[in-house]
Amino acid sequence: MNFALILLILVVLTGIAWVLDKLVFLPQRRRAAEAAVVEFDRQQERVGERFADENAAQTRARLRDDKLRQPWWLEYTASFFPVILAVFVVRSFIIEPFKIPSGSMVPTLLVGDFILVNKYEYGLRLPITNTKMTDGSPLKRGDVVVFRYPKDESVDYIKRVIGLPGDTVAYEDKKLTINGKPVPETPLPDYFDDERIGYAKQFEEDLDGRKNRILNNPQVPPFIVGADDFPFRDNCNYNAQGVTCKVPPGNYFMMGDNRDNSADSRYWGFVPDKNIVGRAFFIWMNFSNLKRVGSFE
Repeated sequence: MNFALILLILVVLTGIAWVLDKLVFLPQRRRAAEAAVVEFDRQQERVGERFADENAAQTRARLRDDKLRQPWWLEYTASFFPVILAVFVVRSFIIEPFKIPSGSMVPTLLVGDFILVNKYEYGLRLPITNTKMTDGSPLKRGDVVVFRYPKDESVDYIKRVIGLPGDTVAYEDKKLTINGKPVPETPLPDYFDDERIGYAKQFEEDLDGRKNRILNNPQVPPFIVGADDFPFRDNCNYNAQGVTCKVPPGNYFMMGDNRDNSADSRYWGFVPDKNIVGRAFFIWMNFSNLKRVGSFE
């Protein structure tokens, strides 16, 4: 059961308790409190001024508060409804946090980075079903996107958008070409990959004017080993140099920045638009390296 579904169930249960409290239980407690106060005042009149409670005002207030206090089961349900509802709305429609579990996006994102994902930029979607309610802005090449893994939609993946619907994407001899135009690369100093404990060639890639860093390991051959069977696989041509794919309508071609250590569209195919979760844009914490906090491309 995914967290969004758990949160929705909590919203429903606490919401029911909150409504019942406002419409049924709170009026009952108010009547009981008023009756208790009236009875207390009547007792004070009967005993007379000599034996009356010296702290009658405080006792009266405490008696009223005791009758108005929620029972424990309402305190742990109805009282939490506004907070749970706020979390549900923010997480479902505005911003959702994720943690980077693997090195597929190194050097842009590292294992242990906690990131924020914009949930409304590409259009608002219903939680659980991910049904699109508004159009929003279209995805752009170079966007870092969280999406539901096409082969198991209970799992969230994060990759970079390389190919848009209708694009022809070729990754051959470790060079990226989009619609017949090579994507410019500028060599950078070698990058030490902590996960693989070794150096990798590092480049600055320019996707439609948006620059990001990528890694290539010269020891890894360019051909794709172990590509799955996936929808529209006939749109892809695998050869000894790599792969060329024509992106079908309503789908995207995704790749990790760590090109030789990323299971992405080269292996398991295209990402349907219905699987898009949102655009990743900010690292809000990395407990191993606080300098990681900030925006990224």
